[in-house]
Amino acid sequence: MAEIIQRDGTWAFDGDTVRITPGLRRSVPLFRQTYGEIAVPLAAVSGIVLEPERRRGRLRLRLREGADPLLQATGGRLPDAADPYRLTVDADRTGVAEYVAEEIRRALLLDRIPKGPAKAYLLPGPPVPVSVRTSDGTVSFDGTRVRIDWADTSERVKRATGPRIITMGDLVQVEWLPPTGHEDGSLRFVTRETVSSRLPPGKDPYALDLWGSARRDLLTALVAAAVTARLPHPSTRTATATATATATATDGEHPSPAHHDVLLRRLRELGRLHRDGVLTDEEFARTKALVLRGF
Repeated sequence: MAEIIQRDGTWAFDGDTVRITPGLRRSVPLFRQTYGEIAVPLAAVSGIVLEPERRRGRLRLRLREGADPLLQATGGRLPDAADPYRLTVDADRTGVAEYVAEEIRRALLLDRIPKGPAKAYLLPGPPVPVSVRTSDGTVSFDGTRVRIDWADTSERVKRATGPRIITMGDLVQVEWLPPTGHEDGSLRFVTRETVSSRLPPGKDPYALDLWGSARRDLLTALVAAAVTARLPHPSTRTATATATATATATDGEHPSPAHHDVLLRRLRELGRLHRDGVLTDEEFARTKALVLRGF
């Protein structure tokens, strides 16, 4: 057993699994504490490095592409402090850190673990059910469907449509962007009907606009990862994506009939909200223009 215990957390390697446990100190980000312990199978690891810093070091575990639904969903956009695969190491413990790293490297060589992309998720992702409350609303996922309950601070066009329920059968992918500095983040659920629509997150009834507490909004990555873990693996979508691209090239600039149907449904929904007085003339015109531009 190779193990290193730090204020930032504990890493333990038993020859088959790297067990990562976050620290309990207040300095440990809420995201890592909420995600909890992660058991990383050796087969998911592509390498490990100890990065020296001026007064301390940092262990970084590198995973194979496509092995972890969390990394797949976040696309490398998690802030460094929230990354569960990094461990801050005190200067007087760098020797222990290097020993742990060397044990993992040796096991990778002995077991001949490939460094190439994985053909299936090797980690399960966050457990379900999972629910996160944001300034735009509360998003929940129970393993079979996503539910969004809008907050009082959400745009009127979202609140007017009521709670949004999306089944796994309708989902194509999840797009997650964290809030950074003065830029808002977003969590968007792309469905078969909205795959060609690109409304701004503030107006899109299938997206959460993340503009509140950045510390808490990062937790939406747990929902994104849990959903991603239950979608088809990226390796299985290559052939489908190629076929779609070929069909699009053949069709040229002409939208498919399915896209026309989706557009008409969205316009009818907006028209109903306008007639019912939910949307003002200005809101209706602006949102209609966004929908048309998205298609």
